[in-house]
Amino acid sequence: MKNPKSILITGASSGIGEALALHYAQPGIFLTLSGRNEERLRDVAQRCQTKGAIVNPVSIDVSDRAAMQACMTAVDENHALDLVIANAGISGGTGGVMNGEPIDQARRIFDVNITGVLNTIEPIMPRMIARRRGQIALVSSMAGFRGFPSAPAYSASKGMVRFYGEALRGAMRESGVEINVIMPGFVKSRMTDANDFHMPFLMEAERAADIIARGLARNRGRIAFPLPTYLGSWFLSILPDFIAQKILGKLPAKPQQ
Repeated sequence: MKNPKSILITGASSGIGEALALHYAQPGIFLTLSGRNEERLRDVAQRCQTKGAIVNPVSIDVSDRAAMQACMTAVDENHALDLVIANAGISGGTGGVMNGEPIDQARRIFDVNITGVLNTIEPIMPRMIARRRGQIALVSSMAGFRGFPSAPAYSASKGMVRFYGEALRGAMRESGVEINVIMPGFVKSRMTDANDFHMPFLMEAERAADIIARGLARNRGRIAFPLPTYLGSWFLSILPDFIAQKILGKLPAKPQQ
């Protein structure tokens, strides 16, 4: 899918999703952009239209299975999707409290980051398989390499997305459908703006979108960046647990959100 013409991006009202929408926006491109904030989504849609794309903004909660089924099916019926980027996600930490993470917060993160991904790809995957063409990208995170005590549910959700996407890529290798896992480090967004600690190698969203788009065009199975963060996160995942816990215990607390 080097030149996708019909593209759907969830979580497109800010951050990486917004940057990807603007990256792909050009004449001849049909963009379906979803998000929960109607005002921000309309703004992104208008800027994409200014660049010449035809844009279909959809205000929707990805955790709503029935709504996602109806939305994805309707879009694909009228504009067969070439590329679907399951990007919608939320974050939240412990705020440094000693009794862990609020369960309500964990449930909401799982609903969006895990169930939302499944709701995004469930309606479209069989249709792409029937066409024997298409590309599905799942947005994980560097936090998907290791459970971070500062953000238990977020780490777990992104780990699930990574494992699922990488396994799915192998399982569908002869289907004609490409599966890719995206693992960014710190990217400037509304999510990272809530962090009150130093974020090494913090990257502008536009730069991240360029890296992601090039990786998708090359059908890279794992699109992980920047390299120093990638190597550090991977190394943490292979350390003995007692050593990793000591290192992770020195990291700053992520605020509850």
